Amino acid sequence: MNIYVGNLSWKAKKSDLENLFAHFGTVSRAFIVRDKKTKRSRGFGFVEFEDDAAGQAAIDHLHNTLFMDRALVVNEAKPKEESES
Repeated sequence: MNIYVGNLSWKAKKSDLENLFAHFGTVSRAFIVRDKKTKRSRGFGFVEFEDDAAGQAAIDHLHNTLFMDRALVVNEAKPKEESES
């Protein structure tokens, strides 16, 4: 399951996400989206779990909780819509 994590602190690192979400199961991938030019965090990222139940547990427990002084937005990631030509 792929999870969207929004309202991240600018100071948050990939390892912070991995540590936070590892309590719910095996994190297969975690990353924070960064601006291509400045490399600064854009304030959101994604965490991927091998197990859907672990991902759902993370959503249920972490959505709207404080992390690094920010209330997290945690929900299932939606696939990117293809732009129309």
